[in-house]
Amino acid sequence: GAVTAIGSHGQTLRHQPRPPAPFTLQIGDPNLIAQHTGITTVADFRRRDMAAGGQGAPLVPRFHQALFAHEKRNRVILNIGGIANVTVLPAGQGVVAAFDTGPGNCLMDGWSRLQRNLPFDEDGAWAATGQVAQPLLERLLQDPFYDTPPPRSTGTEHFSPAYLEERLEACPGLAPEDVQATLLALTAQTVAGAIRRWAPATEDVLVCGGGRHNRPLMDALADALPATEVKGTESEGVDPDWMEAMAFAWLAAATLAGEPGNLPAATGARHEVVLGAIHPA
Repeated sequence: GAVTAIGSHGQTLRHQPRPPAPFTLQIGDPNLIAQHTGITTVADFRRRDMAAGGQGAPLVPRFHQALFAHEKRNRVILNIGGIANVTVLPAGQGVVAAFDTGPGNCLMDGWSRLQRNLPFDEDGAWAATGQVAQPLLERLLQDPFYDTPPPRSTGTEHFSPAYLEERLEACPGLAPEDVQATLLALTAQTVAGAIRRWAPATEDVLVCGGGRHNRPLMDALADALPATEVKGTESEGVDPDWMEAMAFAWLAAATLAGEPGNLPAATGARHEVVLGAIHPA
């Protein structure tokens, strides 16, 4: 049928949620989108949450809650993008926490670009040819971020190619595929560690984002979380690659209905607010 509205997140240029002057900046002018498409456009979702004392992120957990909350199963929704993040959904309750676990694909992608001039390791096939280098893994696991209690967030500016290079200096002579296998193990272990520590009763881990397609990573997660069922969100009828697009369409609908879109448990806002600005067709 006809499109009622477009929810446009935009492209984030800068996100600085800390006082004294928190701000966030996205490009992708919603006035132009509404003008050129003739469709009402909802955008600028983050700033109202920040005005209410929140971090302006993450905003997807309310959508996760609406779609995946289960009466009987304790669930975690795991998004593996550049950074990996989780939404914790206990049985019969709403979201109790949403936070970044650490690197998702960013270190693996950076190493793949550097070593093979490829934007990512397709299906984790290259990592699967390597062996985990224990000394490097132990060095990587020493990052204090992993012990920081939620709510917490990080970014690819922290887990950068330079960050990896620095830690490789103490472990010279490793084969490139062994480094890649170690980075895959780092993602799996830090995700699993965060779930064991901060969502210990989890029964289902539903995975979305690019990491869903990395078979060795999915296997490593299942091995690290033996008491948990690890599967893609497609098992619940949601394409793992479309989660964020669906979430912002859903948030646009909430805004048009005058319903709140943030979750104070996830963003740290003082209360719920209706998010975004409406640009009529």
